[in-house]
Formats: sequence, C-alpha cells, structure tokens
Amino acid sequence: MKDGISRGVIRALVVDDEEPGRINLRYALAEHPRWHIAAECDGAAAARAALAGGAIDVVFLDIQMPHESGLTLARELAGQAEPPLIVFVTAHSSHAVDAFDVHALDYLCKPFDDARLAQTLARAAAMLEQRQRAAYGAALRAWSKPPNAYWREVRVRSVGRIECIRIDEVLWLQAAGNYVELHLASRQVLHRAPLRQVVANLDPSQFVQVHRGAVVRTAQIAALRRHDDGNHAVTLRCGDVVGVSERYLAVLKARLENASGG
Repeated sequence: MKDGISRGVIRALVVDDEEPGRINLRYALAEHPRWHIAAECDGAAAARAALAGGAIDVVFLDIQMPHESGLTLARELAGQAEPPLIVFVTAHSSHAVDAFDVHALDYLCKPFDDARLAQTLARAAAMLEQRQRAAYGAALRAWSKPPNAYWREVRVRSVGRIECIRIDEVLWLQAAGNYVELHLASRQVLHRAPLRQVVANLDPSQFVQVHRGAVVRTAQIAALRRHDDGNHAVTLRCGDVVGVSERYLAVLKARLENASGG
C-alpha cells in the first residue's frame, strides 16, 4: 500500500525474538478487525525479508533482540521514502527515549493493556488515513541525523550588518515569499532562505511543522483548538496563534500526545 489507506485493512509486521511476545500481540490485534498480521519475525534479518516481500503499513518492533537491536532496523527503515510506521514494543520502559530518538510513532511497554493498545492503533490508523506516510518518512530521516548536524544559529543579513540569531531563541517560523520570518520573544527577523531549507536543518525534536508555511517550537504550544468553522490552530505561550492545516494535523496530535505521555 502506498501513502495512506481509506477504511481498509492495515497490514502489520510483528518483530520480537520471544515467541510469547509475538503470540500476545497476535491475540491482541485479533480483537481489531481492520488489523491483519502479514508476518511474524523473530529478528531483524527475517523482518527485512518480510518487508521486501510485500507492503507493510505498521511494524511492531521489539527493541532489545539478540544479534541486532530493533533500533538498528528502525534507523535503516528511515532511509526509505515512505517507510512503514514504527511502534516499539519493549519490556524496558527506559528504552522509550531510544525509541523516540528514531521518531517512532509510538511505543508499548510490556505488558500493555487493551486501552493502551487501542490508543496506539487509533493513532496509526489516523496517520495512514490522512496520507501521512511521506511526511512521516521525512521526519524519520531528519530524526536520524546526528544532533550536531542541526543548526544552532543562523546568520541573518540586513543592511550593512550580519546578525547571528541563536536557534534556541526562535519561537516559531513563517514563510514570507523568498524569506523566512523568525519570530523571537520581542521581535521578528527576516532571513533570506526558503522555509523548506531552514526546516531541513532544524532539530525535529524541538520543532514541528503545522502548516506548509509555518513551523513552531513544540515547547511553545500551549493549546491546540478546533474552531467553529472546522479549522485548527495552535496558541503559543508567547501569545501568537498559528493556523494548522489538515495535512499536518495527525503528526502534530501524535507529537503532542507523545510529549504529554498520553
């Protein structure tokens, strides 16, 4: 299946070196009619073969496995243009941080309950239905970059001077023709560069795109609201209100839920 599905079958791959773990997830997914397990694998090598053999929408991936960690396979999948969504399933809650180092859609700590699994499945289905595979792939690839590869500052040219703006001072960014408007705490600064170029160099653990022309610092988001006309917007802690397009809504909601531990 390509980027997105409409209310059809969601094909899952289960990767866990322990048979009880695979069996438990098999029985749990059987309670959700849309979900079909395309294959069960006991390691990364078998998972690669299964992924090469057919379309997979979601991979339920154990982190700690002999021979090769699930994190290694996840980073490998990050190289694909439209990778499957990744849900880590682990008995070690400390691995949750590692999971989000490669921008997993979600993680399940064993033993998980029915409500927690249902939340994860709903999140995955929403992203697939809103055709977010390509956007997820871009985020996954960006997340796998070394931390020191992201910009820490940007040099802005103005008449007669060059000003150095620290990225940690930027609250949100807005496209303005051939420029990007950097919104700081007390002023706005224009930087001559397309938004897509700037976004590619921002740490995605710190920023999230909410509109084709707007990116906000995740920690600045105070609330996400739906207006009477059906459109969404985020209210930032600095007081600004930024519109959210449907294209980015599912990814934004997932990011906010992850940040809140929901």
